[in-house]
Amino acid sequence: MSDGTVAENATDADSPFAPTIEPWWQRDDLGYREGRLHLGTADLDAVARRVGTPAYVIRAPRVAENLRRLQAALDGEGLDHRIYFAIKANRTPQLLSYLAAQGLCGADICSPDELLHALACGFREEDISFTGTSLGAADIEVLSRFEKVRINFDSLSALRRYGRLCPGREVGLRINPDRGIGYTGNDMLQYSGIEATKFGIYLDRLPEAIEIAREHRLKITRIHFHAGCGYLDRELEQLAEVLASSHSFIDQLPDLSEVNIGGGLGVPHRADDRPLDLGRWAKTIADAFRGSGLTLAVEPGDYLAKDAGVLLASVTYSERRKDVEFLGLDAGFNLAMEPAFYGLPCEPVPTVPRSGPTGRYTVVGNVNEALDKWAVDHPMPVPRDGDVIALINAGGYAASMRSDHCLRGSVREVLLLD
Repeated sequence: MSDGTVAENATDADSPFAPTIEPWWQRDDLGYREGRLHLGTADLDAVARRVGTPAYVIRAPRVAENLRRLQAALDGEGLDHRIYFAIKANRTPQLLSYLAAQGLCGADICSPDELLHALACGFREEDISFTGTSLGAADIEVLSRFEKVRINFDSLSALRRYGRLCPGREVGLRINPDRGIGYTGNDMLQYSGIEATKFGIYLDRLPEAIEIAREHRLKITRIHFHAGCGYLDRELEQLAEVLASSHSFIDQLPDLSEVNIGGGLGVPHRADDRPLDLGRWAKTIADAFRGSGLTLAVEPGDYLAKDAGVLLASVTYSERRKDVEFLGLDAGFNLAMEPAFYGLPCEPVPTVPRSGPTGRYTVVGNVNEALDKWAVDHPMPVPRDGDVIALINAGGYAASMRSDHCLRGSVREVLLLD
């Protein structure tokens, strides 16, 4: 179907399209009202017409609501806990300042620059947890200036360097539980498992870490582990195995007061996914640590931010090639890399669906790479050039991972407060 055919067959956007089946991703604050897609009170098509596309839009109250759900689940199991937002998921300054002002969470960071960024956005030093990898001498020197930051070291080398600079301090160890977990078993989303990974200290090297700590009078008061990303209910048994394996480390560290299980909680990406049952999740954790006297820390990123944001893009063309109908957008995979890198889709949906026929499209971006695809054989009401498409689940690991590949990195950002 050529551009001209699309324009001839499509009807005016003023004719609302009423889906016969409620979209799987729709919820109270994300859905169609009178034929127009809204996030909170914002009409997303109107937002795009005002600020232009591509544009990230994230609703801060949704992030806060996700935080409160997480807190309620942990409270329900009687778990003493701390929550840190993984700012690598979304480091938008306005969002971070909003969260810092709300006082609902701390910040999880993984580099010295993220530490300085979190402080600049209003997080207190004592509300920041640091867990980085492949740390050099310059990284350690910066960290040494911040005694109140909860630092977890993931290598013997980093622990030794820090001990020389800061003898006598409290520290945490990032361990590798030798068990993995991830969305649908995706190996790219697992940080530990069958194959050796760069993350954390394995059990066979723990005695060396203890000896380094003793040599420099460091007190190991925390362990940290992060086994993978994007898990839902179907992966909770894997989570239980990860948590159980941590006890082999806990039993050898008598000064522990906190166990940090990292993040990794996922959100639905496809119609057959179901939201994570936070009650089951919290019970799985409580079953592993009940009676231990340890404070639980968790560092969600995706769960808090991903479904709170969308990436708005405009249709650039529709054109058949062989037996495939391609639909082009003015946003490429460099603005949301997870679909291409990890197979975590950002489903394209029209902000104002047109009435009339439905087509099936391979939805592509404007970057000169073959992997620049948003969806394949995707059903959608037939659009016109210039129509606005929302790529949902773009609130986490989209803006923070974007690049200017092909100099296509220009994008607007909008924070919604209602």
